[in-house]
Amino acid sequence: MQPYELSLADAARAVSAGELSPVDLTESVLGRVEAVESRLHAYVTVAADAARASAALAEREIARGRLRGPLHGIPMGLKDLIDAEGMPTTASSRVRADHVAEEDSVVAARLSAAGAVLLGKTHTHEFAYGLTTPQTHNAWDQGRVAGGSSGGSAVAVAAGEATFALGTDTGGSIRVPAALNGVVGLKPTYDLISRRGVTSLSWSLDHVGPVTRTVRDAALVLAALEGPQQREPGGGAAAEAGDLTGLRVGVPRNYYFERVSPEVEASVRRAIDRLQELGAELVEVEIPMTRYIQAVHWGLMVPEATSYHERTLRSTPDLYAADVRVLLEAGEFVTAGDYLRAQRARTLMRDAWAQMLGRVDVIAAPAVPMTAVTSGQESVEWADGTVEAVSDSYVRLSAPANITGFPALTLPVGQDRAGMPIGMQLMGRPLDEATVLRAGRAYEVAGAAAAAGTAAGQLAPIAA
Repeated sequence: MQPYELSLADAARAVSAGELSPVDLTESVLGRVEAVESRLHAYVTVAADAARASAALAEREIARGRLRGPLHGIPMGLKDLIDAEGMPTTASSRVRADHVAEEDSVVAARLSAAGAVLLGKTHTHEFAYGLTTPQTHNAWDQGRVAGGSSGGSAVAVAAGEATFALGTDTGGSIRVPAALNGVVGLKPTYDLISRRGVTSLSWSLDHVGPVTRTVRDAALVLAALEGPQQREPGGGAAAEAGDLTGLRVGVPRNYYFERVSPEVEASVRRAIDRLQELGAELVEVEIPMTRYIQAVHWGLMVPEATSYHERTLRSTPDLYAADVRVLLEAGEFVTAGDYLRAQRARTLMRDAWAQMLGRVDVIAAPAVPMTAVTSGQESVEWADGTVEAVSDSYVRLSAPANITGFPALTLPVGQDRAGMPIGMQLMGRPLDEATVLRAGRAYEVAGAAAAAGTAAGQLAPIAA
């Protein structure tokens, strides 16, 4: 096994034991970038020299007995919305082509303090306003979409071009590409992780979180991102528990298994059965207010995004990609009354979800209704004859966790007949990342993912 193939936890153990140097690990990952990046386009910017310098510093510190923790000397990528001092933050847009960050975002500063090695910036759908990341190719099949908007982060992790990465999630932008590329994506509770220094899409829906190869890795990154807290961090010992006795898992009887491909439904239901075998109690739940979910999500996101871009939309509209510009212009027609109604509906929805989660500890459901579609495909036709835009399909199952702000984790649980990854989503109560991670980690440790065809930590089979 090459160093770039190691999970974060395994790499951290090897570094701590003196079996692997941060320099060798970073060189291995940079070599992987050089080998596959021309086919995947996960990165906007690769700062190889800076990464080598950071790795060398980490190696010297560890040799002197100054190990900062499990992220020390570990190579990672940042979505190109997240500021890192002295590096461009372009949001994968011509609008921000000349922007260079003057200081670190809070999350970049925390990862730097933890000793992580920044490799570069990963592609996003322009300003995070989309679910495909068109410039980036899926790590399992370069003819398919990567998912978005954190497509670059998910592909980099899936292909071994980063040991972990950060993304942002406004309507599924961490979880969708993670599911489509067979990796783990965590959207923490709203405002748990600072968004200072992170370019916004929709400030009341935006979340920052990790993309990793395993649930355990996600817990380790979350612990570093949280900073000082008045509670046990989500990356604590709970994430290592394997017995789910006493855990109540909500299984939706509506919404989440509607207009879902048969292969996705079968894989996710097998994974849910596996949770039951591990001791969990399955409880049927009714997802509340489903007819309003997409309207509320768009009613919040569209006007907030347009407000953020108001000046540049008027001064340099031609610099935006056509799909993003149309959405931004549409936001100018949303009235204040419509926006306030969406806010009120969000409050009702959040309360209804909190009541539902009073009966169960987590909800288990598909992360996305279908696997990665062919690049350029714009719509999907379901068995009932419904024709749905691909972007609407991908956001449909992930948006509720953004509207409510509740934590949500996606992890691989199988593959379809074409070999494309399938993801399961676990959603929990606010600030209860530990329980969500516990359930995901138990499934991971049990080897259920491997039995289903997508092993935890398995790299995409792209030839080096």
